[in-house]
Amino acid sequence: MKNRSHSTEFILLGLSDRLEHQKLLFIFFLFTYMITVLADATILILIKIDPQLHSPMFTFLSHFSFVDICVLTITVPKLLADLMSDRKSISFSACIIQLYFFLCIGNMEFFLLASMAYDRFVAICRPLHYTSMVNKRVCLKLVASSWVITSVHALLHTLMTSQLSFCGSNQIHHFFCDLPPLLKLSCSNTSTNELVIFTEGGLMLLGPFLFIIASYVGIISAILKIRSMEGRSKAFSTCSSHFTLVALFYGSVFFMYFRPSTSFTLDYDRVVSVIYTILIPMANPFIYSLRNKDIKRAFQKVIGRMNMSCRMSCRM
Repeated sequence: MKNRSHSTEFILLGLSDRLEHQKLLFIFFLFTYMITVLADATILILIKIDPQLHSPMFTFLSHFSFVDICVLTITVPKLLADLMSDRKSISFSACIIQLYFFLCIGNMEFFLLASMAYDRFVAICRPLHYTSMVNKRVCLKLVASSWVITSVHALLHTLMTSQLSFCGSNQIHHFFCDLPPLLKLSCSNTSTNELVIFTEGGLMLLGPFLFIIASYVGIISAILKIRSMEGRSKAFSTCSSHFTLVALFYGSVFFMYFRPSTSFTLDYDRVVSVIYTILIPMANPFIYSLRNKDIKRAFQKVIGRMNMSCRMSCRM
């Protein structure tokens, strides 16, 4: 890598160069990180300890919460450190490593969304075959194959990026090492990289997206056949949170990645990156998991046990 690059380190310019803005951003992102980790960790613990949550749907939810924590941990701690530091540098190797894990874990969310769509499709359209079509073994196969695919995808783009030359400015107009700002910074010909992003990267995103669309076509068709309005409303409510996440994730990522590098605008793209790397993961547990009545029931049960334990301790 070092032989191919004249830059041994990069400077992450972050979101703002004004000191008063950096202090406010530090407080905001620290609060966001703590809230998200706490919410997702709570979901993971509840799913682990409550036997009634050991179903395929909650298996996917637990993996989704774990991925959210990982995505934030890849970017936010470095961002917080840079906001409190005068020199916001990152080595070339560390930048490439951050890029790999971000691409691997970030793309995992799309495959999990597709797995959740499959779960909802079978539950609504094939309820009698649910236990045979969506069981623990099927869930593990879907999750494991998703990790393999995203790992290979991330390795491909990371290796291609590491072969680029960075012989000009070493200032990255971003708060972490991502593909678009690195391609824009490189003095090499990045047409091959962009072609791979539009082809292989497009397939990585469009594959799960088309599967989700096909699932929802079947789901909506099945719901419209339900005669009672109450039944339709209940069926739609089980999919509304998932559909919201799909719209947020794909809308921001399509805007960010599937454009020529010449059309990147620094400030606007950084705002979009904050949305899909920090704000959406923060919203996930509240949009999808904590609105679930089974999660609420499990949470209330744990709180009840804690209150009972505290009362017994006080009496003793």
